[in-house]
Amino acid sequence: MTDAKFRENKLHDIIHFGVRAVVGTIFIAHSLGKFNPGFVGFLNQIGIPAEMQFLIALAEFVPGILLIIGILTRISASILSVVALGAIFHVKHATNLTGQGGYELELLLLVSVLSIIVVGPGRVSLSHIVKKIPRFLQ
Repeated sequence: MTDAKFRENKLHDIIHFGVRAVVGTIFIAHSLGKFNPGFVGFLNQIGIPAEMQFLIALAEFVPGILLIIGILTRISASILSVVALGAIFHVKHATNLTGQGGYELELLLLVSVLSIIVVGPGRVSLSHIVKKIPRFLQ
């Protein structure tokens, strides 16, 4: 392998990990507020039962962690894509792309997790280190 090709592969691995880490961190950060009791009031306003609070918070928190460490990446990204779609269509009502109440962040996160589903965990991941995890679970 040429030196240039080796550097290109390393850069690809680092950037792929960076995307996973940033997307995972954003979902974790957004999940933390959903563990607070005040989130129940918001859920009631948009017609979601209060019992869903913990499930919604966990649906962002746990897959976010799994994305960062790179295990069950495709499953985690799939869960997060459902979360992003729910935010776009149920919370933001897909009315304004930008500005107040815009869904551009959610759309960017959706596209990011969809690309992670397609590409997989990459080489800088626990899945790659363990190697015994079936590909469809990576």
